[in-house]
Amino acid sequence: MAEELQFRAGDRTLSGYLARPAVQREAAPGVLVLHEIFGLTDAMRAVADRLARAGYVALAVDLFAGQNRAVCMSRMLAGTFLHPLEHQGVRDTRRALEVLGGLPGVDPARLGAIGFCLGGSLAVAMACTDNRVRAIAPYYGFNPRPLEAVRRSCPVVGSYPQKDATARAGRALEAELDAAGIPHDVKIYPGTRHSFATPGPTFDPVASEDAWNRVMAFFDEHVVGEPSAVSR
Repeated sequence: MAEELQFRAGDRTLSGYLARPAVQREAAPGVLVLHEIFGLTDAMRAVADRLARAGYVALAVDLFAGQNRAVCMSRMLAGTFLHPLEHQGVRDTRRALEVLGGLPGVDPARLGAIGFCLGGSLAVAMACTDNRVRAIAPYYGFNPRPLEAVRRSCPVVGSYPQKDATARAGRALEAELDAAGIPHDVKIYPGTRHSFATPGPTFDPVASEDAWNRVMAFFDEHVVGEPSAVSR
């Protein structure tokens, strides 16, 4: 079951693709899907669909909705590096998480986020600034500055390509999570390149499937847990 939806974020309207489990008898855990620099593509919708088949209500948000994509992308990337913990992208992801948690059939006490590239960076930043998210799964994203901010993070399952600049970010993230005693599973995939988990020239089916299985096992433990008393 899937549908397109729109919601307000400040003075703008954002949109998203919402996927639900085919059969749902109680309030389900929710996962926010944060896209790459290409925006809300079919690949991101496919991630939401796959999460729905696993029993999650998944909202793949379009952070570029109603805007010039190139301009928005430039501003988003600049904000990621200049104001990593408080820029428009982070505020929009927090708003999208709020919308997801308020939807009928979603347990607001069991929310997670998965992000790719730009979305992976946003997921890490959101985990440091929003205690509503119980676990995140960043794929080849960058860390916020100061790096010590990730010591406020929720549990993290991260996947990084060895032949990419983000591999260093993955190692640094793991070290900080170790120091803070935060549950985590961070893996650098040998021989892989950026965007190894989504369709394209650098797609690696073996690494992609392994990463997905790790994410699902981690989310089952840290997001699903026990249902809260909230039901809709």
